[in-house]
Parts: sequence; structure tokens; C-alpha cells
Amino acid sequence: MLTGVSETALLTLNGRAHQARHPNAIIDDPVAIQLVDAIDFDFDKFGRKGQEMALRSLAFDRAAIRYLTAHPSATVVALAEGLQTSFWRLSEALPDLNFRWVTIDFEPIVALREKLLPSSPRITTIAQSALDYSWMDAVDTSGGVFITAEGLLMYLQPEEAMGLITQCAQRFPGGQMIFDLPPVLVKKFAPKGMRATRRYRVPPMPFSLSATELADLANTVPGIRAVHDLPMPQGRGVFFEKVFPAFWQLKLTKNFRGAYTLLEFG
Repeated sequence: MLTGVSETALLTLNGRAHQARHPNAIIDDPVAIQLVDAIDFDFDKFGRKGQEMALRSLAFDRAAIRYLTAHPSATVVALAEGLQTSFWRLSEALPDLNFRWVTIDFEPIVALREKLLPSSPRITTIAQSALDYSWMDAVDTSGGVFITAEGLLMYLQPEEAMGLITQCAQRFPGGQMIFDLPPVLVKKFAPKGMRATRRYRVPPMPFSLSATELADLANTVPGIRAVHDLPMPQGRGVFFEKVFPAFWQLKLTKNFRGAYTLLEFG
């Protein structure tokens, strides 16, 4: 079974599926539910199954929908895709579009995906690290490129994460890239990773940037034309519907919270 950072694919899948099963679901993700039910794994070791993972996926979906609506024949590149089920959610949201999909991940993840998830002629799978930039040669750029790095960059070393961003900006002009990062204090106060339960510790997250540092990427990384700090989607209940999204937008706390960041490449 999966270990280390790859095991977080199971954690996020479980959180998303749990929220999709809720009577007042915040995300429609039947494929995630089917996937959890098909995997023989002790998901309880991860502990709580809060709304955060589903809200992150919603933020990524909304950005992808905006790009794909404007570029209906684009290629979506899902870096370190894990057990995300974004392709099927976006295909349901945009049934008339013919966008293509490229999955990049390590062989154990790819094997699980190919065994348990529906196949599609629009999906190309490449079993390798996102840091092996040869995947870039396999991407059809004719209709536009939208790159997702959901739950990836924080687990890389800073030079690896910045190298990946820089290479994407140089190789895919006119494209976009979306990624998420944890609060900058996480790497300081949890250098060995955060304890989720007695049986599970989230791996260390050595890379993060503040909102100010992220905005400055447009000035420091060649090829980045614009940086967008994306809002937190509304969830369920007073805290996730009102308090958390409002906190996310406060100027005083913006440099201390996490981030959903969208880059435009020029």
C-alpha cells in the first residue's frame, strides 16, 4: 500500500468522499465514494474528516472550469494527482467540452488509478515524478494548458517547488497553474509533520510562501504574468459558510493563512 507523501492521497480521498456522502453535501463526488468503498484500507487512522479537503477541491474545480470554458480543447495536467477524481467532476460540470487530461504520479498511484477508476480515451497517464520534467514533452499545448498541483508543492523542498513553478512558466506560455500551500508557520512549528492521530502523522511540509511572497512571483519568475489569490469556497455550517471564508479575506491575516494560488503564464 502507499506510504509517506503518497499516503496523503488516501487521506484527502477519504475526507472528500466523507463530505460527498453527507446529507448536506458540499461537493458532488460519486467517484470518490466508489473509490473509498473499493479500497481495503483502515481510513480511520487518519482521524477527522473535515470539510477542508472538499473545499480545496471546489476551489480548484472553479478555477479549472473558468479556464476550460474559455479554452474548451485545453489539456489539464494533474501533477502528483494521487487519488483525486477531478476529471469526472469537471466532465460532469462541462459535459459538452472535450478537454484532455494528463495524470502524472508515481507507479503505485498510477497502478491504483488504472485498477480502480473508470477509463477514458481522453486521459493519458504518465508514471513518473512531477520533478522529472520530461512529462512536459508529452503535453499537447495547442488548445491551452491548465496545470494543477493539488496537495503537492508543500511536500517538496523549496528549490524543487520553485524549480517546478519556474519550468512550467517557461514551457507553457498562455497557460495557467493552480496550487495550494499551508500557512507559513507550519514549517516552523511542525518541522517533523503534524500529528493527526496517535496512528498517523502528516508528512513534513518544508515549502510555503506568504501571500506577499506569492504576489511577488510575478516580478521574480520569468513567464508569470499574473498571480491570483483565490477565495475560500463556502462550506457547511456557520464556521465554514461565513467565518472561515471571511477570515480568509482579511488583510491582517492574509500572510499567515494558507493559500490557493492561480498563476497566469504570459
